[in-house]
Amino acid sequence: MIDLVIVGAGPAGLAAAISAAENGLEVYVLDEFVKPGGRLLGQLHEEPDGKWENGIVEAQKLYDCATGLGVNIQCGVSVYDLKQLDNGWCVYTTNQTFESKCLLLATGASETPIPIPGWTLPGVMSIGAAQVMGNVHRVKPGEKGIIIGVNVLSVAIARELQLCGVHIESILLPKPSLVSGDASKPEAMMESLLRLSHLAPSPLIRFGGKWVSPKLGTLLYPKNGFKMWDIPIQLRKSALEILGDKQVEGVRIAEISAAGEIIPGKEKVVSADFVCIAGGLTPMSELAAVAGCSFCYIPELGGHIPLHNDYMETNVTGLYVAGNITGVESAKVARAQGTVAGLTVARELNALQGKADEIINTAIAEVIKIRRNALIQFQPGIEEARMELYQKFDEQVGIRTHI
Repeated sequence: MIDLVIVGAGPAGLAAAISAAENGLEVYVLDEFVKPGGRLLGQLHEEPDGKWENGIVEAQKLYDCATGLGVNIQCGVSVYDLKQLDNGWCVYTTNQTFESKCLLLATGASETPIPIPGWTLPGVMSIGAAQVMGNVHRVKPGEKGIIIGVNVLSVAIARELQLCGVHIESILLPKPSLVSGDASKPEAMMESLLRLSHLAPSPLIRFGGKWVSPKLGTLLYPKNGFKMWDIPIQLRKSALEILGDKQVEGVRIAEISAAGEIIPGKEKVVSADFVCIAGGLTPMSELAAVAGCSFCYIPELGGHIPLHNDYMETNVTGLYVAGNITGVESAKVARAQGTVAGLTVARELNALQGKADEIINTAIAEVIKIRRNALIQFQPGIEEARMELYQKFDEQVGIRTHI
């Protein structure tokens, strides 16, 4: 029986495999994508110190380290069922069946779609798909694009697409509807933008992001928007319909009030050959549900989250989670969580050398440090939401003691 099976070869899964293997555990990592690295593969951005963060390079480093420690990584393999055994887990995949003493789910997050009239036309894609096309496969999604959805993800990836040589005509809001919810409201999206103001090339925008409230910012927001990296961000314009015959040809746009109401008679058509829809991210927690894990609904973390503590333990014996399945954050946070999970599994299997509690607590402190210093925060109140989640775990499961 294998010591640990990890589902997900992203930063969390690979970091967990490394920390577990460093303590002598036999580890298998499974991922449905053809390459290891997860969301790291699409990332390319400049850090505040001017250093460029290349996700493909970072993924390769993690892969080399893991395989160098004897970790067995299998890509192109989908996990479709889990069964808890008396002494571990049975993991059913499209390739073979694995039995392991412990199981870690590091399945990441998926994009939330926002349906818009015309969204089935060729040339319409999620913002993450455009990122993968450009940064992973080195293929332009098109020459001139419009991004529907103003949030952390869309602004960050718009910059990456620009670096690929793609012209981004504008980033604007989706049509108000029950499905789009807050994503169509200027004030709510202004709050999201203000969390990104420190990345803006303009000193004026950086200064305003520190002192302007979302409500005031929405009222003062120019109707034609402002530019970041020469990309227009338009909170007072809404995408009503994607147009085209056999493929995307443009988007019908209307002006909206500060309250998000469409202004009659203020419509126009803007040409484009592709459209990206950015509805945000949601933890991919289906396998945790199959495994029988309890859940909590925490909007700050992206939705329904498997109940777990800061050791990455769930309420199901031998089941662990790490990365964006535990709440949407940066790849660096996911990686740090993976390290904690791998160490916790090693302690559970009596393989962790030295002062186990001290080692793991140091790793947990590193997660907190990285979270507080994160370049991008997907939602406000993440740290408080985490503490609320851990408190719920202690109330329902009890504070675990480790011998």
